[in-house]
Amino acid sequence: MDSAEYERKIAHRFAAFDQDGNGYIDRADFNAAAARLLTEFGTTARCDKGQALYTGAEAFWQGMAGIADVDGDQRVTREEFAGGAVKRLRDNPERFAEIARPFLRAAIAVADGGNDGRASVAEVERALRVLGASAEIAGIAAQSLDTDRDGRVAESDVVAAFAVYFTVIEPDA
Repeated sequence: MDSAEYERKIAHRFAAFDQDGNGYIDRADFNAAAARLLTEFGTTARCDKGQALYTGAEAFWQGMAGIADVDGDQRVTREEFAGGAVKRLRDNPERFAEIARPFLRAAIAVADGGNDGRASVAEVERALRVLGASAEIAGIAAQSLDTDRDGRVAESDVVAAFAVYFTVIEPDA
C-alpha cells in the first residue's frame, strides 16, 4: 500500500473523531464523546470517573490539536488530520497512544462495572457503539481486545490497539 492509500485510510478514520459530522474535529467532539460514555454507563460528570473522563478528553484534544491543527484555528480538518497527523503519527505511533492514554484509561474506568481496572468485553462493546462503531465492528473489536481471552479488557490492550488502528498500515479492509 502506498502513502496515498494509507492517507486515504487514515482520513476515513477521521469520522471516528468527528462526532458531530461537521467536517472537522474540535474540543466539542471530545466532550461529546465523553458525555455519551457517561450517559451510557450512568456515571455523572461531577464524580471522580466523570471528571477523569473529561480531563482525559481535554488532554486528548490538546494532543491532537498540537499534532494536527496546522493553522491554529482550534479545529482539525480532514486534510490536517490526514496530512499533518498521519505523517507525524506514522513515524511515532507511541506518541499517539500517549496522548490518547488518559482518555482511554478513563473510558475503561467508566465502563468497568466491576471496578477492577478492566472492563468486560460486553462493556467495551457498548462503549465502542456509543462512540460510533457499528454493532458488528464493535463486537469484533471488543473481542479482539481481550488478548488473554478472560472476558476482560485492560487499558494496555486498548491503548496498543488504538495506536495500531490509527497509525499502522493495514491490508485493505
